[in-house]
Amino acid sequence: MSAAPIELTPDPLAPFHISPGFKVNGLLYLSGHAAIAESGDLVGIGDFDAQAEATFESLQRTLRAGGSDLSRVIKVTIYLTDMGYFERIVALRKQWFSAPYPADTIVEVRALALPELMIEIEAIATTD
Repeated sequence: MSAAPIELTPDPLAPFHISPGFKVNGLLYLSGHAAIAESGDLVGIGDFDAQAEATFESLQRTLRAGGSDLSRVIKVTIYLTDMGYFERIVALRKQWFSAPYPADTIVEVRALALPELMIEIEAIATTD
């Protein structure tokens, strides 16, 4: 089994000592992605829609760096600080993914790594 890290330049997760993800035998395992710009700045503080957009864009950037894209995502776990955004997540899934839609787990959490974050998404995708 071979595992290779996915490398981003610039890497907004580097200050946190987190790899964006790994490629293992044709699968990508991505760390949780949030509304952190390439520069490392937080995006959309207090604005769920802006954070969700930035999160999906970050996810897409890492997938591309690993040789995949959003159409090859087979599983996501979405962490929300407020389940009141559930309907927006359903709409975003339709906007960013296509049928067959990925398997999904959505969880409400009390907080994420940074207090301003409202959403985080981790994913598994194929590269084939």
